[in-house]
Amino acid sequence: MNAITVKDLHVSLAGSHVLQGVDLDVASGGVTALLGRNGVGKTTTLRALMNLTARTGHVEILGQDTDQLATHRVVRLGVGYVPEDRDVFAGLSVAENLRLAEARSTPDYDTVFALFPELRTRRRQRAGTLSGGQQQMLAIARVLLNRWPLLLIDEPSKGLAPKVIGELAEALERVAEAATVLLVEQNLALVRRLASHVVVLDHGVVVHTGSVEDLSDPALTRQHLGVAGSA
Repeated sequence: MNAITVKDLHVSLAGSHVLQGVDLDVASGGVTALLGRNGVGKTTTLRALMNLTARTGHVEILGQDTDQLATHRVVRLGVGYVPEDRDVFAGLSVAENLRLAEARSTPDYDTVFALFPELRTRRRQRAGTLSGGQQQMLAIARVLLNRWPLLLIDEPSKGLAPKVIGELAEALERVAEAATVLLVEQNLALVRRLASHVVVLDHGVVVHTGSVEDLSDPALTRQHLGVAGSA
């Protein structure tokens, strides 16, 4: 069974037809990367999957038809969403941010602190005073608390230093051992490290689906990602 099945997904925003009939399948297990140049609809696709924006078409998540489900009911199917802008509560402590994210009676703090030990030591610190990398770890930790089987993660490496990206990659590798991850990411080195499959968007439609090894094709990466194959 696929973790996600999307058929003919359309989204219009402010008069712009952003998604123009997206079809994609995300297999259960591991990491699938959703790639494309800036502005082609990657973040919009994740938001549409969560029903955070008006859409037409058909979406099944974890075997369930979600076309008529409110966002909170999509989450209850077992979906964790880490947005591009992290959305931590800056005025609250790390511990309070995590507590607000608890959706199950037995939140998995052991896994969270094993993956991100720095959050344990900074649990009393206000989230707004954390570094960008620490805030990203907190944003991911909030969805890991509930052991959701499906995670949608948008641009986790954005704005982070290489050393922090390496630490984040190690954590995401371990996360992917227990959950299916749909990852939006511009850093192709990180994609190659984490993903097994790739889906490429261009002008609001899927233009390529295949193995991560396809990123070694310079024609593909130059045409649809705007970078050389060795990037």
